[in-house]
Amino acid sequence: MTEPDPPDLFAPAHWYRSGRGPRYEQLYRHISAAISTGDLQAEAQLPPERELAELADVSRVTVRKAVAQLVEDGVLEQRRGAGTFVRVPRDKLEHHLSTLVSFTEYMRQRGKTSSSVIINRGLFSPTPDEQIALGVSAIDKVARVDRLRAADGVSIAVEWSSLPQDILPDPDMVETSLYDVLRARNSAPVRAVQRINAVNLPGHEARLLSLPEGAAVLRIDRTAYLQSGRPVEFTRGLYRSDIYDFIAELRLDSAP
Repeated sequence: MTEPDPPDLFAPAHWYRSGRGPRYEQLYRHISAAISTGDLQAEAQLPPERELAELADVSRVTVRKAVAQLVEDGVLEQRRGAGTFVRVPRDKLEHHLSTLVSFTEYMRQRGKTSSSVIINRGLFSPTPDEQIALGVSAIDKVARVDRLRAADGVSIAVEWSSLPQDILPDPDMVETSLYDVLRARNSAPVRAVQRINAVNLPGHEARLLSLPEGAAVLRIDRTAYLQSGRPVEFTRGLYRSDIYDFIAELRLDSAP
């Protein structure tokens, strides 16, 4: 099966499905996916609005809304008098796994301004995963802080953090940096174990990260420990793979 030529890329047969949401959202997701897969490469020019509306068999208003969202996401740019182009990809952030630093500290080190939007927080009964990771029982409570993380205004990760109630009795204390709060309470972890997997984004998280549903991202489960060995943090995060690279340095063990 041959790949569609660029004009055919916008034909309704390639992107529209009845019952899958408004046309502008489906067109937005389709163009975003085409950029992610390389079907639309950096510096490629989109057809003019009128032509794109004809190719996609939609109104110009639909095209305008889809393109405006992609411009807001930073994947398209509109050049006055020239047209709409696919932006050159951002440089990736290389996060070395050998050092335990918070998201806020990591961005600070790279001269970027981090920000967080609190999605949910409070004290809850632990899930089975939280019981295993944190060593708590079903009758205990855990503090949860769910956040959308951004750097220089670009959303790049969703993180769900859970901690024993005695370690974080008031989740409302956390605004940007969880580790800053833990240090102030002398409860910051000193080591962590992380597991990394590639997963496909479900719809809600895809909208938070401005990615098409089903896009590939990195999922990291981290369990962090005090010096005593007690687990005090379990965080599950979804990270944009088009922005994040996780680097691990390997060394050859010395012969016995």
